[in-house]
Amino acid sequence: MTPIAITSIPYTLYHGTFVHTPSLDQLELKFNALVGVNSEGEIDFVHDEYTLALAPVEFFKQSYPDHHNYTTIEFVDYTKDPTKFIVPGFVDTHIHASQYPNVGVGLGTPLLDWLHSYTFPLENKFSDLDFATKIYTKIIQKTIASGTTCASYFTTIDPNSTNAFADLLLQYGQRGFVGKVCMDHNDTYHAYEEDFASAKESMDKVIAHIEKVNPEGQSLVTPIITPRFAPVCSRELLKYLGELSASRSLPIQTHISENKKEIELVRDLFPECKDYTDVYDQHKLLNQSTILAHAVHLTEDERTVIKNKNCSISHCPTSNTFISSGEAPIKQYLYKDQINVSLGTDVSGGFDLSILGIVKQSILVSHHVAMTEKDSYHQLLLKDAIFMATKGGAIAVGLDNTIGSVEKGRKFDMQLIDLRSYNSNADIFEWQLPSQEDLKEERELKMMNLLGKWIFTGDDRNCVKVWCNGRVILDKSARDERWVMVEPSTSA
Repeated sequence: MTPIAITSIPYTLYHGTFVHTPSLDQLELKFNALVGVNSEGEIDFVHDEYTLALAPVEFFKQSYPDHHNYTTIEFVDYTKDPTKFIVPGFVDTHIHASQYPNVGVGLGTPLLDWLHSYTFPLENKFSDLDFATKIYTKIIQKTIASGTTCASYFTTIDPNSTNAFADLLLQYGQRGFVGKVCMDHNDTYHAYEEDFASAKESMDKVIAHIEKVNPEGQSLVTPIITPRFAPVCSRELLKYLGELSASRSLPIQTHISENKKEIELVRDLFPECKDYTDVYDQHKLLNQSTILAHAVHLTEDERTVIKNKNCSISHCPTSNTFISSGEAPIKQYLYKDQINVSLGTDVSGGFDLSILGIVKQSILVSHHVAMTEKDSYHQLLLKDAIFMATKGGAIAVGLDNTIGSVEKGRKFDMQLIDLRSYNSNADIFEWQLPSQEDLKEERELKMMNLLGKWIFTGDDRNCVKVWCNGRVILDKSARDERWVMVEPSTSA
């Protein structure tokens, strides 16, 4: 089966409003932009405020004569409806694919109890390939439908179902990082652990499989080193995984400082280490390709090490609230500590598969931090949250030169947002729409208001088309039905 994300596509010109955050603290509104996407799915050019003085294809041929080898050029116009705009696809930097059936289960249960009661028993069933495939298929489909074009996944300790998951990512066209969970010291649930030799063997098996199935010249799916978290890993395993990452140039993902009792447990298990961060640092697991999930209770020393090692944090506000872990001071991490922060759904500690929902929760949690600290500085802005969901995520997975923004040379991993989509929860009135007749400041203000409506009242219904690698991998735009209200009866 040919993966969706490498199927043949023509050179395509997209005309519409694009919104992106090319860097922290910078949000750009590109009205009437003309974006050229080549047959490799790469953005060839971005022409702002294209006015249709020439027909788009003719403009393209005159402006880019070296591209005349393209016999088919398609034009897609999204300028007719101002409720439609294109944003980069979401990057979910922390999600447990195997935990999807537990979404919404275990409200308020502390982390360590939650793992023992809900998570480990479920993950232990994934040696059954039929069982695993049904769950993995569903979560890939659901995340794509929510606008996620790239995700960093945890699977389980089972290598065979992990390999099947990698195959499914290629089948459905989502860019992904596949983390076979490594854990050889699970004292709280011995039925679900592996020994050190098995962990090494299974990692070799997964890495070899992914290298084999990736299309030639493409890295749509990447293995990622995944020590679950320090309390369930021996020193021998942590050391090996650090060496494996260095020797194979593979990224790393794990958990850190999610829960205060977890931090106490790490302190007891690793008394020779200064703190939780030092456990990973001593085992060579911290570098520019490391994603640290949660990071709720970091000390100043830990933040300094994480910053100096160029690690990224995956902020999981929904999960941190659902299992009562705490509220991370993300604005401080981003601006004062200068640590890259991305967003994670953390299914199933988090109950929302949509990064759009996590964008919303990240802002709300930041307001709680501001109220607790009695300092409005901590409040995240729309541009901060959108950055974390897109470009910040791209930086975290090491693809900031590949995805996450609307720039020449980036892959066209995008999502089309329609605030008037089928059954949309968002209501937009004509006078709220930006138009060509508006002054620049008024048009930009109206567009920012539409972004606010999307974030706070929108959901997956507003994501009507998704591209990965320039290929359409999901299309809901053909659905144009509207609610049909039942009129009240006038009869007695």
